Amino acid sequence: MLQPAADIVTRIPARLDRLPWSRFHWLVVAALGITWILDGLEVTLVGALSPAIAGSEGLGLTATEIGLAGSAYIAGAVLGAVVFGRLTDHFGRRKLFTWTIGVYLLATIATGFSWNLESFLLFRFITGAGIGGEYGAVNSAIQELIPARRRGYTDLAINGSFWIGAAIGALGAVVVLDPAVIDQSLGWRLAFVLGGALAVIIVFLRRFIPESPRWLMVHGRAEEAEAVIEAIEADVARRTGRPLPPHAPLPSLRLRPARTRWLDIARTLFVAYPRRTGLCVVLMATQAFCYNAVFFTYAMVLTRFYGVEPAAVGWFILPFAAGNVAGPLLLGPLFDSIGRRAMIAATYGAAGLLLCLTGWAFGEGRLDATTQTAAWTAVFFFASAGASAAYLTIGESFPLEIRAVAISLFYAFGTLVGGVGGPALFGALIDTGEPGRVFLGYLLGGGLMLLAAVAAWRYALAAERRPLEDVAPPLSRILDDAP
Repeated sequence: MLQPAADIVTRIPARLDRLPWSRFHWLVVAALGITWILDGLEVTLVGALSPAIAGSEGLGLTATEIGLAGSAYIAGAVLGAVVFGRLTDHFGRRKLFTWTIGVYLLATIATGFSWNLESFLLFRFITGAGIGGEYGAVNSAIQELIPARRRGYTDLAINGSFWIGAAIGALGAVVVLDPAVIDQSLGWRLAFVLGGALAVIIVFLRRFIPESPRWLMVHGRAEEAEAVIEAIEADVARRTGRPLPPHAPLPSLRLRPARTRWLDIARTLFVAYPRRTGLCVVLMATQAFCYNAVFFTYAMVLTRFYGVEPAAVGWFILPFAAGNVAGPLLLGPLFDSIGRRAMIAATYGAAGLLLCLTGWAFGEGRLDATTQTAAWTAVFFFASAGASAAYLTIGESFPLEIRAVAISLFYAFGTLVGGVGGPALFGALIDTGEPGRVFLGYLLGGGLMLLAAVAAWRYALAAERRPLEDVAPPLSRILDDAP
């Protein structure tokens, strides 16, 4: 650690955690949580719009070039996550979730004006960078502003909203690809421009989200942190109609703020918390492989094995998306009551077992397009809650000074594993045309989820309803905290 500053004694974490749920927290959920809707929208759009983009009235791309666009988006997301994640810990949550949504806004609108393959790939790369950067900035801000007793449910529900975006993308594609509604040469372009227009609304909402007082306190900006927490408390008291009790009896922290280096990040991940790092690697890699392997080959299975028309694939995505949204919403409260360890193990385990059974039924020819979709919906009802809990686990497992970059690094790793390895393997298995070979892929994905369930049961933290600073003390904390 470098450049030590004067010691700070603060009760900010305890003051944030004791707040009753209010309009302020709903604003945080709405303004920051919509990120995952955008990600789901972006991931779904290119796949659903690919016939129009590749057609003679689009950019005239080949299937390989459409695949390159997906790779460009993933590469941008990985790079954006790492770069913007580090900047988030250095410059603050608020600045970066403003910068990253700005990058997304401009790039996705520019995508709608692409004129050839090269411009399309460039704009998809930059769009991915903006969304990748959002993960660290937004996840860290949400976890630091939401009270500990509601942190699990809120974080899971927000992460699960990715699939609302996927559903919007699927339905939107049905509309803009209908020549009776809009000319095909303009429909796919309009879809991207409308995505950028949605981001304008988000920029407006985020103007009312303050900087994280937790971030301010560990960066030596005690007066600013105090001003922010007082403004939040005053707003909550006014909205709820009940004055808050004095905060003097609340526990305090003594901090010695300092600059954090990459060496401090590496030492924290691999020396101070090696088991937590290992668990996060397992959770992120397994869910990413499982998700991307199934989702990015979803249409291929339906069209090649069940004869579903490509134009009808969007209707099969809707129940799948609904199951993914419902999982975190319905199971989320249990992560705060029963606890993280039991629920992460249970959701990963259930998803892994059901995926193995689905693969067996598929290989034996016991499913049709409808029952296949129903089986996937059941699998990912549990997998969605588990995958969302993986992001929650990362944010809770590491100190405040490196929280954003830790989330970003694990997201980047999971994206690379799932976005490259999973679809490539399943695509090759599907190309064989043999259901038995595809079953082996499902068996691998399900087995990895079961492995993650065992790891979670053994190593997951009991972080439910606990302050973030108790689960992972700040690097700047001085042990002789003030009374």
